[in-house]
Amino acid sequence: MVNLERYDRQIRLQNFGLEAQSKLASAKVLVAGAGGLGCPALQYLTAMGVGTIGLADDDEVALSNLQRQILYTSQDIGKRKTDAALERLSAMNPAVNFNIFSERITTKNAVEMMADYDLVLDCTDNFPTRYLLDDACRLMKKPLIFGAIYQYEGQVAIFNVADQQGCTSSYRNIFPDPPAAGEVPDCNEAGVLGVLPGIIGLIQATEAVKVITGIGDALINKLMTFNVLNYQTTIFEIPTENLAMRNFPSSLAEFKSMDYELHCGSEANDITAISPSLFKELAAHPDTLVVDVREADELPKLDLPHLSIPLSQLTKNTQQIQQRNIIIVCQSGKRSLAGARMLSEKMGNDYKISHLEGGINNLNKECNE
Repeated sequence: MVNLERYDRQIRLQNFGLEAQSKLASAKVLVAGAGGLGCPALQYLTAMGVGTIGLADDDEVALSNLQRQILYTSQDIGKRKTDAALERLSAMNPAVNFNIFSERITTKNAVEMMADYDLVLDCTDNFPTRYLLDDACRLMKKPLIFGAIYQYEGQVAIFNVADQQGCTSSYRNIFPDPPAAGEVPDCNEAGVLGVLPGIIGLIQATEAVKVITGIGDALINKLMTFNVLNYQTTIFEIPTENLAMRNFPSSLAEFKSMDYELHCGSEANDITAISPSLFKELAAHPDTLVVDVREADELPKLDLPHLSIPLSQLTKNTQQIQQRNIIIVCQSGKRSLAGARMLSEKMGNDYKISHLEGGINNLNKECNE
């Protein structure tokens, strides 16, 4: 039953009305990620009356989130994002049914998690999950509202929805192969202007409403880019022909057997990942060299003896590396993995090269616990 007073201003809209509001009330939307993109998307989908909202996130609220994830407050630091989000969103609109998944989306749980939902919002911030969601939605024939940000620019697209010619596209039609580890820094490393994910997440929610209700011209088979510095907006047509997707799973059974972390160049078995506790122990040994591959102005500074060489200059400065035991570090572990691989390839098996798992973010988190 639609609450006419709560949604009065939407129902009054020409070409929207009670029919569109009823479609929202019947809709089931899964939001993957409750961070910078997910927060505004969740708030507006809740306020506008989407009947059932699923929320999947395995992270906790941190102080560094609050600059852009405005669903949370300082009192939420340390809480699971799903718990804090549920409290706020339920108070915002008690009529909405929420399903909470306080876990990372993997091939083991994705199909069951997504099964009951009409569409999925990709509000994640990493490539393994992005490709995983894209493949799962394509196999399950579910619309996927994609969003991404990088520093001052954001992207939005709609996948797995047929256009007027009956054609569909997927994330792999734009980016068939994942980038190499460390090739594209995330916001932990590259930074992000706080308002940008708010804008992009809001657009994702808008596109979800358009798909559900059928109003307007949705970004079907289109990629929109938005630059917050100059408001330059560009919309590209996504090619819909069948591309050679060599890594695309052909069935749900194959999908469930895939390792997206390895497939997308995150953690792999060729380089040893050192835990924060082991890192502190090894870094104290005189025969161990710690190499920080961040840029010189990145914070926080590493509070122990180390050598600073930005990743882009690493292989040009190997003459500075004298020790045989080398641990590469960066902000989140992505550039350090790439740097460790680069050094291993150039310097050979005579050196024992590893990297700090989760980067300095993970090291500081353990120290604060």
